Parts: sequence; C-alpha cells; structure tokens
Amino acid sequence: MTPHFLWAPFDTLTGRQVHDLLRLRQDIFIVEQNCPYPDIDGRDPTAEHLLAFDPSGKVRTLIGALRLLDGAAAPHGSSLPALPADQATTIGRIVVDAAYRGVKLGGTLLAEAIRQIEATRHTPIAQLSAQAHLQGFYGRYGFTAVGEEYLEDGIPHVDMRRQAAGVAA
Repeated sequence: MTPHFLWAPFDTLTGRQVHDLLRLRQDIFIVEQNCPYPDIDGRDPTAEHLLAFDPSGKVRTLIGALRLLDGAAAPHGSSLPALPADQATTIGRIVVDAAYRGVKLGGTLLAEAIRQIEATRHTPIAQLSAQAHLQGFYGRYGFTAVGEEYLEDGIPHVDMRRQAAGVAA
C-alpha cells in the first residue's frame, strides 16, 4: 500500500490534521502501550511532520505519522551527546494506526523520512530513539545502535544512527 503523504511544518497543518495527529499518537503511545507521558512536548511547532493518509477512501484518514527535528538531542536516559542541527536530523514519534499494521507502513514511513532528509536537509546523520525490540527493523534501513540501552518512559530504548548515503562513518 502506498499512502498519500503530506510533508508540512506544524503551523501549516489544519486544526483537523493536528487533532488527528495528536489523537493517533495518544491512541498508540499512551493508551495502547499503557505509557502515560507528556506527548505534547513543545517540539511539534519546530518540527516538519509527515502525515500518511489511507489512499483508498474519500475521507482523508490519518494512518501514520512521524516528525523530523533539527539536530539530535539525546532523549532522557541516553548517554549520548547532542548533535547540532547541521550534523543531524532526528526522526521521532513514528506511529502507525493499529488497523494498518502488517502492510509495511512503518517501513514506508521510515524510507520516506530518509528520502526527505537526504533531499532537503543534507545532514550527514539521521538519528532516532528506538524501542529496543525494534533494532532489527531499523537495522534494515541502515540504522545501527549507538550507546547503551536505557529506559525512556519505562520502555527499553536504544539510540540508533544512520549515515547519509555517500558520507563516511
């Protein structure tokens, strides 16, 4: 399945799009994963957002999303130093609606994020904070674990980085 993509800065999203984005993240990260944490962290207004919509319906149903942030700030619990905006882009809040799992949407979102970083940001490193059990998934897209495993909101995580194509490690 190839979703309809929308790349947008936060301030250009409609009220409905913001509502649907926050609801999807709440449904998955807070309710499904039973992890109460402050999802509204103040970083969405400075992020570039990827929204993925179901291509089959007339109604634009949000089925997945992620955000890109300039630089690579280490998450709470990580031992890694932050990287400046010209050196790294952070991929975060990758979320797929439960009804759309199993159709490789997570990989489609991740590949689109990598494409966007290489096409528009030109930073040599993409970084993300991965739930530890997903290291193999991210590894298929060129990410490698760096640093030690740590707890973020009670869930084991590990930082992962990917060198941009044509950049020496």
